Amino acid sequence: MFYTHPNTPASRWISVTFLQGAEADEVLGMIDRNGAAVAIEYLQQWDYGEETTDAALENGYVYDGIPAGSTDRTIESDGSTYALTYSTTFGYVSLLRQHPADSESELVPASRASAIQTARAHPDVADPWVASRDRSASRVGHRVAL
Repeated sequence: MFYTHPNTPASRWISVTFLQGAEADEVLGMIDRNGAAVAIEYLQQWDYGEETTDAALENGYVYDGIPAGSTDRTIESDGSTYALTYSTTFGYVSLLRQHPADSESELVPASRASAIQTARAHPDVADPWVASRDRSASRVGHRVAL
């Protein structure tokens, strides 16, 4: 029997970047001095569009709601597709972007998945998709357990 959730969200949130340590301290200082809007604009430089979306979908950094812990501040601007979460207590900053929740875009085609696995298994194999995603993959959000 196939069960569908009647309240499937119209959009989901994907992780664009997650910073901690010295990188997060720089952005946290920016938030204190200039406000969250400036920090959101600054962090958008790590959003590579479809490349970021593909990396987030492949790595499971897709959320039905904005992930935030009890010490997090969450900033959403009206009309913006971005949300900022940060914690001065734990020293991290995360930028998320809304993404349509259509099931087709969340499936990784088998041919792409096998090419990715081949490239990972054989580092000398040049796969242009894997090479091009390295920019955003290094900045894709990571889960933090609180």
